[in-house]
Amino acid sequence: MRRILYIEDDLEIGSWVKEDLEQRGFEIQWLKSGDGSEKIVANHDLVILDVMLPGLDGFTVGQRLKKEAPQIPILMLSARTAVDDKLQGLQFADDYLTKPFHPDELAARIEVLLRRSGLSLSNELHLGHIQVNLSENTFKDQRTGEEIILTGKQYQIFMHFLRHPNQILTKEQIYESVWGEPYLEGDKTLMVHIRYLREKIEINPGTPEIIETIRGIGYRVKQ
Repeated sequence: MRRILYIEDDLEIGSWVKEDLEQRGFEIQWLKSGDGSEKIVANHDLVILDVMLPGLDGFTVGQRLKKEAPQIPILMLSARTAVDDKLQGLQFADDYLTKPFHPDELAARIEVLLRRSGLSLSNELHLGHIQVNLSENTFKDQRTGEEIILTGKQYQIFMHFLRHPNQILTKEQIYESVWGEPYLEGDKTLMVHIRYLREKIEINPGTPEIIETIRGIGYRVKQ
């Protein structure tokens, strides 16, 4: 499931946008301000960011998020129609949508940004000998033509890597994204799941080439 970080302080707008996007199959994490957003942005596929926020304004928050996670697209929302505001937003944002807007237009713009960032559900990826069909959620060993069957947690972990290509992910980031709860130092659960995942997708699990271990930090999948 594709994850969106939604930052909007207007409760009425925020509620219907969150509900509409969840009905379209997105997972939404809704924040009422930009506080703390830099710490969690890497766990998402796209950011929807309102300009008028309490505390730091959306322009400042957006610049910080883009610096923290440059590969994640940002869609700005604003009631401001002035060209200067749009130009300011587009210095770091990937798209700019003026309020009021139709939910179908918002959804369409999200799909365009996800396609640009390589997360369209119609995409097909190749990682070494593994063929990934994102529209069908299938994984195939191209050497044998056989489908690789992953458990629920193995699938979630692998998809989290695919949503963040070439990015070094910490154990904490992966665990908190997949399990949805705080990571406890010393917990071996994630390591066990990655070991079993490697046994299914690596040619030689002892010397993995798809899921790399970055010693002392975490893991990375290169694309």
